[in-house]
Amino acid sequence: MITGKTKLLGVIGHPIEHSLSPLMHNAALTDLGLDYVYLPLPVEPKNLAKAVAGFAVIGVQGFNITIPHKQAIIPLLSTVSTIAEAVGAVNTVWWTEQGWSGTNTDVAGFLAPLNELERDWSQTETIILGSGGAARAVVAGCTQLGCAGVRVVGRDREKLQQFQQRWNNSTLPVHLQTHGWDELPPLLPKAGLVVNTTPIGMHPQVEQSPLAPELMDCLQPGAIAYDLIYTPNPTRFLQQASERGMVTIDGLEMLVQQGAAALEIWLQQPVPVDVMRRSLQQHLFRHQ
Repeated sequence: MITGKTKLLGVIGHPIEHSLSPLMHNAALTDLGLDYVYLPLPVEPKNLAKAVAGFAVIGVQGFNITIPHKQAIIPLLSTVSTIAEAVGAVNTVWWTEQGWSGTNTDVAGFLAPLNELERDWSQTETIILGSGGAARAVVAGCTQLGCAGVRVVGRDREKLQQFQQRWNNSTLPVHLQTHGWDELPPLLPKAGLVVNTTPIGMHPQVEQSPLAPELMDCLQPGAIAYDLIYTPNPTRFLQQASERGMVTIDGLEMLVQQGAAALEIWLQQPVPVDVMRRSLQQHLFRHQ
């Protein structure tokens, strides 16, 4: 029941219709019996500053940020966490007496399923496929894990150069190298963790994989294949990895865990992660 006392949370983006965040957040809020509602809030880039000022006026408690605002939001915040500064993107904002504060829970979301595994990360070489915004959060996560080395692989040499430069200037200690796609074959056999941050394999191109079968054959059984895509589930990349005896992690868990981390910031209490996960699984199962 929405009442005159109902508190507002939400997610801003453009477009925003596809977002699954309202589904899982409202499931958690209902389970907790709290008088909150979480709404999708469409905000065009030209209106971002006005929207953020308006949220403060009407008493929005906090909100998530998705494409294309994760970087543009930063100048509008009074404080930004160290991890969000390092990543160069904010996805979670909450109101304080000083104004809006922001952080990046994508890093915590990425790490959550990896923290469940017993691995010696100091001996683990990581390969990240893609060099966009999601790859930056993954680099920060691998740094927190203490991975032996992190290699970011992409097709655009200029973007890779910019990616490398950004991390050279970062406060996070990271052993980062960038590589062109043609350099992959000798790197893959040494990789203990391979993360796909590209959109390759996402609906509707569900038969595609970022790695061709001959490249998948270079990977070791027991290595971890992690795909940030959550639909289809599993992706072609994870199907191929599973067939080769690799450990697989899909993007649904990262989506759930980054959302749970945001909700805990807003509510200042533990949240039912299993309820959030189940709400998404049921939704995706119905729409497959």
